[in-house]
Amino acid sequence: MTFIVTIGKGITLLAWVLMGYNLVMPFNGEISLILNTLLLLTLVMHSIQILIFHRLFKTQLPLTRSDYLNVFAFGVFSLLAYRREVIEKS
Repeated sequence: MTFIVTIGKGITLLAWVLMGYNLVMPFNGEISLILNTLLLLTLVMHSIQILIFHRLFKTQLPLTRSDYLNVFAFGVFSLLAYRREVIEKS
C-alpha cells in the first residue's frame, strides 16, 4: 500500500506542476482550456478532501498546518496515509 501511495503522490505532483506551468506559459489550443478546467476541479476536490480530513481525523490525530497542506496537495493519497497511521495507532 505504501508503494501505491508514493506513486500516487508522484503522479499528483506531476499533475500540479503541469497545471501550474500551464498558468504561467499556456499551451496552444484546447489543452490549455482543459488544464485550466482540471485545475479548478482539482482545487475544489482537494478543498472538499480537507473538510473530510478535518472531520475524520481531528479527534484521532494531532493535526498541524502541514498536515492540511499535505492533504490539499496530494488529496486522497494523503488521506490513505493518515488512515493507515490511525489504524496502526489503534
